[in-house]
Amino acid sequence: MISHTIITALVALCSAVASTSLVQDLLSPLRSVRGPWLARFTSAWFACKVSQGSFHQVNRDLHRQYGPIVRYGPKRYSISDLNEIKTIYGVGSAFPKSSWYTSWSEPGEHSVFSDRSIKRHAYERKLFQASYAMSALVHYEAFVDNCANLLKARLQELSSSSKPVDMCHWFRCYSFDVIATITYGKRLGFLDRGEDVGNMISAIDGIINYSSMTGIFPGLHQFLAPLVGFLAGGKGSGRRYLKKFTEERVLEGSVNPEKPMLADGDDGPQTLSQLSKFLAKHAADPDNFTKDHVKSGCLVNIAAGSDTTSISLSAVLYYLLKRPATMAKLRAEIDDATDRGELAENPTYKQSQQMPYLQAVIKEALRMHPATGLPLEREVPEGGATIAGQFFPQGTIVSVSIWVAHRDRGVFGQDADEFSPERWLQNDAETIARMNRFWMPFGVGSRTCLGRHISMLEMCKLLPLLVRDFDFSLPEDLSGKEWSTQGWLFIKPVCFNVLVQPRRREVGL
Repeated sequence: MISHTIITALVALCSAVASTSLVQDLLSPLRSVRGPWLARFTSAWFACKVSQGSFHQVNRDLHRQYGPIVRYGPKRYSISDLNEIKTIYGVGSAFPKSSWYTSWSEPGEHSVFSDRSIKRHAYERKLFQASYAMSALVHYEAFVDNCANLLKARLQELSSSSKPVDMCHWFRCYSFDVIATITYGKRLGFLDRGEDVGNMISAIDGIINYSSMTGIFPGLHQFLAPLVGFLAGGKGSGRRYLKKFTEERVLEGSVNPEKPMLADGDDGPQTLSQLSKFLAKHAADPDNFTKDHVKSGCLVNIAAGSDTTSISLSAVLYYLLKRPATMAKLRAEIDDATDRGELAENPTYKQSQQMPYLQAVIKEALRMHPATGLPLEREVPEGGATIAGQFFPQGTIVSVSIWVAHRDRGVFGQDADEFSPERWLQNDAETIARMNRFWMPFGVGSRTCLGRHISMLEMCKLLPLLVRDFDFSLPEDLSGKEWSTQGWLFIKPVCFNVLVQPRRREVGL
């Protein structure tokens, strides 16, 4: 009897929800917008595609099928008209981040990434911005060189076995140790041990998986977050584990102040880790730059500073291996710069900027495979907005997918699905300017990734070193196939195995 009553109640509830969704859809000014049938009534369709790791591709296919506006949830709409990017994301835009972002912080808290308040985010971003300018980051080049040399040593050791090397794993080890050195002044040991030190990678993967899915149903976050924390026990998991780690490092830095370290050689300027700079800023202005700002800055660095860079490095190497002619052309540029004495043993960032083909290769790889796979959701502000000729009521979620934008044939040409660094070197200033305007692997507008310069610093210094000093090739069983990827927020290669051998070349040849 009780079970019958429960079943009856559940059926009644589901019927009520379905009826409400149907009525809302019939009355909506957006009822004519097409998309998957189930997406009209529930975000479960979106959640399913995200969990399968395929939404970045599905999103692209939906636009090719339905046009510039596609429904992917009851109040979720994807836009492929790139002229509307300025409306949605431009500096001064009134479109706040959607509720999906709330699950990227503990309930009731916020970070520079998750904050939905436009005004508060603008204020807090300014507090950190100077620390992430390229002019500040180039002083960390010696720290990047240290990690690059250690990665080089690891690859030389691994090459002796003649077995394939998972380059995405080692790129992540490199990225993790670089960002740890910049943040805390010392490596965490990923390159030394070649493994997940302290379960940091596992913790970050847990955050990404939890937040990517829970954000689709943000009302669950306030209930699930405490439950996940309780089940994890005293050590915590995911975000709480990283918070505890961060608090320990901040306490350590407060008790044992760091001495300035030489960053650019014996004659170069001295620098401090970002933690020490944050602590100094807090000491000078504790009311405006609080201890929470110190912790938040360090936590975001570690949580967001490894995945995007390792994925991007993997993408560059993958496309070079799939296009031997491109690899040969890049290597010729690098060898020529080396022979002319314009490329140091550890390439400098400035030297990398003098190699146009290298820059074109990096840019094209990030166009073809941007790390972020989910759409950049924003909420339509009060009064609604007309986008791509369609009126969207207040509270509607609109978004542009980087994966969709980067394959736009009207911007990047009819060969937009092909890897071609030459597109960035053509003698057409108007076309180059248009492509640059819609090239956005690090986001777009006022919410562009703060750490993008760190990522570019790591890539621009490491890639010429690797291409010059190693020979890479795909195993025979993978050479004729596309690589496998998976992911929710970030689209990662699955076991990117590559054969690696030290390169021997004669100077001048």
